[in-house]
Amino acid sequence: MDFINPLPIRLKEARARANISQRDLGVRIGLEPGSASGRMNHYEKGRHTPDLQTLKRIAEELGVPLNYFFCENDEMAKFVILFEKLPQKEKEALLTALETKQRT
Repeated sequence: MDFINPLPIRLKEARARANISQRDLGVRIGLEPGSASGRMNHYEKGRHTPDLQTLKRIAEELGVPLNYFFCENDEMAKFVILFEKLPQKEKEALLTALETKQRT
């Protein structure tokens, strides 16, 4: 089975959820206005991959954790977004519950 890079899919989903155009997102993360739309389009089509620093700025602008872009399935992508929104105490409690469940 061929590996499908999840980054372009997740990037397009997150941008659409945020209701931001490719150009606006590109400009917001510091790309030149004249090339912002084209560069973001290339990232979403998988023709080019943003470097980690650029991807971090994209994640921050779209309000998703960086690891969201690397989730290979929809369930994990949803989980990392929801997990990131939890208060720290609830994150710790959830991790403890999951670890306990793994041992049983």
